[in-house]
Amino acid sequence: MKKAFIVTVTIAVLSATGARAQGNLGIGVMAGEPTGISIKNWFNDIHAMDAGIGWSFTENDSLHLHTDYLLHNYSILPLRQGGDKMPVYAGVGLRFKAKNTHGSGENEDDHIWGVRVPFGISYLFANSPLDLFAEIAPVFDFTPDDEFSINGAVGARYYFR
Repeated sequence: MKKAFIVTVTIAVLSATGARAQGNLGIGVMAGEPTGISIKNWFNDIHAMDAGIGWSFTENDSLHLHTDYLLHNYSILPLRQGGDKMPVYAGVGLRFKAKNTHGSGENEDDHIWGVRVPFGISYLFANSPLDLFAEIAPVFDFTPDDEFSINGAVGARYYFR
C-alpha cells in the first residue's frame, strides 16, 4: 500500500504540463509538522500539485507523506512593483503516516490515512527560481481511527527551468 501511494504521488507531481517563467517543478525543504522535502509542480498559474515527504515529530515519531491539489489566487494580496507575486492558495489532498508504536505498550505499527485541507501563502520571485511558502493544513484521519490534527510548515523551493 505504501509503494502504491508513493508511486501515485510521484507520477502526479512529475507528469503535469504547462509553462511558467520560473519553471514547473520545484524541490525544496519544509520545516514544521512535518519536516522534510517539499515538491511542487505547476499545471498553470492557478493550478498546482504539491507533495511532501518528511518526519512527523508528534505521536511517537512517524514517516509522513502527503500530496495536495492546490488553487492559487493572486488578487487577495497583490504586489504593486517588481513583478514578484504573492498568491494565497487552498486545496485538498491525502496524508499517509507510518507510525511506530513500539515501546508505547501497543507493540504494533499504525498506518494512518487522512484528508488534508491546506491553506497557505507563497512568495514567487520574478527574477529568481526560488519561492517561499507558509501553510497550515487541518487533517481529518479516517483510518484506523477518526482523528483530527493540524499540519503546518514553512519552506522554500528551487524551480528547475
